[in-house]
Amino acid sequence: MSTTTTDRPATHSGHTAVPERGRVATLGVLLRQRLRRDRWQLLIWILCIAFLALFSAASIDQTYGSATGRAELIRLAIANPTVLVLRGLPQGTGLAAVTFFEIYTFLALLAGLMNTFLAVRHSRAEEESGRAELVGSTPAARITPTVATVIHGVLADIVLALATALGFMASGLPAYGSLVAGAAVGGAGIAFLAVGLLLAQVMSTSRGANGYASAVVVLAWVLRGIGDAIGTVTSTGTTMVSGWPTWLSPIGWGEQFSPYVRNDWTPLLLQLGFAVVLIAAVFGLQAVRDSGAGIVPERAGRRDALPMLNGPLGLAWRLQWPTVLGWTIGGLATGVLAGALGSVVSSSIANDPSLGNIRDAVAHLGAGGSGPMTALFLSAIMSIVGVLAAACAVQAVIRLRQEEVGGSAEVMMATPVSRVRWLLDFVLVGLIAIVLVLVAAALAAGLSATAAGEKASVFNDAFAAAAAQFPVALVYLGVLTLVFVVLPSWTVPVGWAALGAGAFIGIFGALIKLPDWLRHFSPFADAPVVVGKVDWTGGYWMFGIAVVALAAAAALIRRRDFAIG
Repeated sequence: MSTTTTDRPATHSGHTAVPERGRVATLGVLLRQRLRRDRWQLLIWILCIAFLALFSAASIDQTYGSATGRAELIRLAIANPTVLVLRGLPQGTGLAAVTFFEIYTFLALLAGLMNTFLAVRHSRAEEESGRAELVGSTPAARITPTVATVIHGVLADIVLALATALGFMASGLPAYGSLVAGAAVGGAGIAFLAVGLLLAQVMSTSRGANGYASAVVVLAWVLRGIGDAIGTVTSTGTTMVSGWPTWLSPIGWGEQFSPYVRNDWTPLLLQLGFAVVLIAAVFGLQAVRDSGAGIVPERAGRRDALPMLNGPLGLAWRLQWPTVLGWTIGGLATGVLAGALGSVVSSSIANDPSLGNIRDAVAHLGAGGSGPMTALFLSAIMSIVGVLAAACAVQAVIRLRQEEVGGSAEVMMATPVSRVRWLLDFVLVGLIAIVLVLVAAALAAGLSATAAGEKASVFNDAFAAAAAQFPVALVYLGVLTLVFVVLPSWTVPVGWAALGAGAFIGIFGALIKLPDWLRHFSPFADAPVVVGKVDWTGGYWMFGIAVVALAAAAALIRRRDFAIG
């Protein structure tokens, strides 16, 4: 009797080969899974970036509607390189060109962060959780999940580019130039998608990959800023040619599109070529490393634990200190720029009545009030520092959720540590992080302002402006902690969405004439006024809301079960 054989081909190692059509079908399944999993996160990212493009154009039109006002703004920027670091490369005084100058680098920065987080979430984080190994046990080839992630990210960036272009077009800017501007943002996103995928191969943890990828995005923004600051002014006096550091940055390549002026698509080849090279390296590294391992191995830990790890507070700090350090450095850098730039802007426009609209715009970016230009400017920039402090608080609460999902929280609960203590120790680390970010920014702003020639009293202005942001960050910490306790699965999307929407509405709402009732949904709009007539009413309300939310969270955490996975 003969044995029955199957008609399925076998590989030389004895494993059944997967037909090509099966791999294509598996790729489709993985792609749909990624699209479904990210549908809300990507929607929030893309809508925020598109609305920022829309409202920025409207803001420029309202604030600098005349050609004279825009020319004054560009001359001020060219005369003060620090402005160029924060903004971009001047490309003329037309409304569309000035809008791109004002907002593009920020849009590209957001696109970079969106893409690096996406890349790490669907690669290194999948290996950490063990899901990648489960997918590997299916007919999917080892590189199929990575291919699905690449397609997913590119599709997201195409939608981002179109949404950004529609935002510019909806504000009345030329359609073709808006498409070029959208391509500049989308192209930068694709370049950073490749950066995130590469670092996911190199690093051994998603935390490390996200940290280094975010640092690369910020470094690209800084290199672009340095290149713009040392650029050459053309004969027109209102346009510039970038310096060489700009050409080391995917964000800087996006500036070379020159939307609304030259509409040059050539830099897109740089962005896409850069992405292709890195993605090829990703596939090469994936072919030689073990699943779950990184090219850079984890460092060996100490033989004996530090005494601080005897309690949950020490563990909470140990888990979060690299993140806290990163946000603190960001606050420090922003403070240095605030002090130096505030002095420059103050000396530039103090005696020039024609630049009154710039003074008004700066005042609208802060919590309001009237007073010396340097104090107004510090208040405005400290609103940005407040976003960093609030982001640090949000990450502290998100870490709670990660500990719960990963199962570490349940292990902790097997010890004599109570649920309330575990919760409040993480909250305390978030509170410490808020203080560190704000103090670092205020100290750096005071030192850089005095170095630029301001009086020592500027320290009082800097610390008062930083203190005004404390209740704002605290309310994010308290309310999101309550969300974590009541609706744990909503912690991450609610945290980042509330921060992004609140920052945009609160900081830019007055500038773009949003209704007051809408602006007051944002804690940033109700930050205490510390310039001129001091008013801490909003701060007292936010303190009260944060305390009530934290008390409710501490009471309710006793009653719910922990979720794993």
